[in-house]
Amino acid sequence: MALEDIRDTDEEHYWETLRQRWGALMSYRYIGRQFSSMNKVNDDTVALRHDMRNAAGGILSQVLSISAPGGGGPSDLEVVPNPVIHSLQILDNGNDVQRIEVVNAGALKVGSRMYFGRATIVDADDHSRVLALIEGQGASIGAVPEHVKGDQLFDDDPIEHVVDSPELPPIWQVFGGSKRADGHWGLGELQAEFASPDAALHVGPQFVIHETAAIDLASDLVGTDLLQPESDHFMFLARGKVGPFRIDGKAARGTEGSGRVGVQLTLHDEGNGDRAISAATLMFRVEG
Repeated sequence: MALEDIRDTDEEHYWETLRQRWGALMSYRYIGRQFSSMNKVNDDTVALRHDMRNAAGGILSQVLSISAPGGGGPSDLEVVPNPVIHSLQILDNGNDVQRIEVVNAGALKVGSRMYFGRATIVDADDHSRVLALIEGQGASIGAVPEHVKGDQLFDDDPIEHVVDSPELPPIWQVFGGSKRADGHWGLGELQAEFASPDAALHVGPQFVIHETAAIDLASDLVGTDLLQPESDHFMFLARGKVGPFRIDGKAARGTEGSGRVGVQLTLHDEGNGDRAISAATLMFRVEG
């Protein structure tokens, strides 16, 4: 059954529809990311679990990206947003950090259609320790009814409060990812919990499956999965409407002794003419 685009919702039901879509979205719910711009919450920090770390002990870049996907652009209570560019630069892999917090998030410019934002991710217990810098560009693809805008926020609990445990599955599995028999990583057909309010594949699952495939490809090339992320650059090319979704990618290593490996990837919507929906370049540093 096709999902309804929030832009097709009548004004009378817009608020409740957005509240339900936002609350059901797995991207923020599972990692425990709350947004005071959307919900009545007192704590915007994200507590890190072991499943949010890579084999080298660092924070998965997908967790950092999901925590500040727009870099400080307008919220869903202001526009119907659509990402265009997401850029993440990592300064500190945070192996011993327990909680992260997004600070200094804000719009650099908001035009009639395009917006640009920037944010910083820090150790929530030591704001002087900067972990990552994020910049983003997006487009407004729809207007929000005037009665929805303003200071009213959702009052439900938007997160699952997942307790860390050795039994937790890898995040890619929670987001419906898998490595197929043909060797490609991918996601299944689009489901409501992985879709943004405009009925397209949310950025969260895209961050997850791109990094998962990138680590796999890089590991095959360099012979180890002890890889620390250094930067990610995403271009969102089209809305993922159907699925299943397939990742194509190729890894390349730096000059001998550089300890660097990069991966370029493209995510395709196989159920919609194999349309390319996002492209990414992820850079890693080989540990050990």
